[in-house]
Amino acid sequence: MESSKSLRTATTRVVGVVSVVVVLVLLSANGAESRKQWVFDYFEYSAINCRAHSASLTDFGGVGDGITSNTKAFQAAIDHLSQFASDGGSQLFVPPGRWLTGSFNLTSHFTLYLHKDAVLLASQDENEWPVIDPLPSYGRGRDTQGGRYISLIFGTNLTDVVITGDNGTIDGQGTLWWTKFHKGVLKYTRPYLIEIMYSDNVQISSLTLLDSPSWNVHPVYSSNVLIQGLTITAPVTSPNTDGINPDSCTNTRIEDCYIVSGDDCIAVKSGWDEYGIAFGMPTKQLVIRRLTCISPFSATIALGSEMSGGIEDVRAEDILAINTESGVRIKTAVGRGGYVKDIYVRSMTMKTMKWAFWMTGNYGSHADNNYDPNALPVIQGINYRDMVAENVTMAARLEGIPGYPFTGICISNVTIGLAKKAKKVPWTCTDIAGISSGVVPQPCDLLPDQGLEKVVACNFPTDSLPIDTVEVQSCSYWGKYL
Repeated sequence: MESSKSLRTATTRVVGVVSVVVVLVLLSANGAESRKQWVFDYFEYSAINCRAHSASLTDFGGVGDGITSNTKAFQAAIDHLSQFASDGGSQLFVPPGRWLTGSFNLTSHFTLYLHKDAVLLASQDENEWPVIDPLPSYGRGRDTQGGRYISLIFGTNLTDVVITGDNGTIDGQGTLWWTKFHKGVLKYTRPYLIEIMYSDNVQISSLTLLDSPSWNVHPVYSSNVLIQGLTITAPVTSPNTDGINPDSCTNTRIEDCYIVSGDDCIAVKSGWDEYGIAFGMPTKQLVIRRLTCISPFSATIALGSEMSGGIEDVRAEDILAINTESGVRIKTAVGRGGYVKDIYVRSMTMKTMKWAFWMTGNYGSHADNNYDPNALPVIQGINYRDMVAENVTMAARLEGIPGYPFTGICISNVTIGLAKKAKKVPWTCTDIAGISSGVVPQPCDLLPDQGLEKVVACNFPTDSLPIDTVEVQSCSYWGKYL
């Protein structure tokens, strides 16, 4: 892809943060004990681009006491640094502390960097969360009709933006929002922690995300997105706290993430019913690697259910699922339209699962009653191979749409160890078509085994996607803060 060339490439080098701290003690005129300390900090980090200009949040009045609102400080800092977009770009350093803030907007050619001891605390004051329009490919909010609260960290129409740190923390303090959701008193759809829209060349990496009000990371209508080294956790009973949701995005790489969630760890999306069909922007060229997922009530990787713009060319490998409802799940329904095709998953380990594989053609959950009942999704070219599972209640539940089967399903070299209290029938299959090879327990008749004389390895592409060529470089920061 030509657009991916705009990302600067260099030899990949993961550089641990190196901090050199020099404390200058400022003495009062009468020789009293020190009153204030300047801290000079130097560190290195990996990013798609480095920056020529830097500032600290404290330069703009930031106070990291966990009580004072820093919403204005964040926005003032970013507004100031935006002037350097055409002059080498800029970075904003968030020092150690607990930085209470409402939502703020990023700028282009910009890096937001969180110190390892920095915690962004999402404000509990709804007045610090402006309301914005629904996504055009959804037509309404996910929780309510109408608008939605803007995400904590938000950006739209950006080029070259990095959100990273030395495993600094973003705490969504989601309990307030979860309670309102359960009580049905939300005025608008809950905010996400990070949402980047209509943007190109995006990096989100080396952060810890806690207790998001809803989805954690949502790149949407964007391209060339690199997501690395995130730790995402929320109570497993928290509502809709999806980990990472690439949505109508092209050329995305997600790797080395650990997610504990109340919903899908990764949910691949592309719009909802007639709105997604009209918007017509698929998610494609998606790579997922080295993911660990714990989600007892949802999927490790879900495709849909909002997939009306289409999902294609998804490549997932080296996945570990623990105590999770399903390994890979395809969710769709009559009225969705769109397609899910050319899906490739291999080298997956599953431990204590309800289902290893789940496909649902009757998911429901429509945006409104204006969906087209003749808009039928196409599900084809689904490839699962080289997997091991243990303590599984049921191997697979594969349910297409009557009269419109899911086709081209291939499952090979998969061993599923059933739990002591497993279902008597390990596979249920309706309205699907495909093949299997070397699968235990033996799949249903709609996935006929090819036999020992014709061992089949399901497809997994050998070529590289453009996002695989994107590399990071070593960047540094040298500055002071109080």
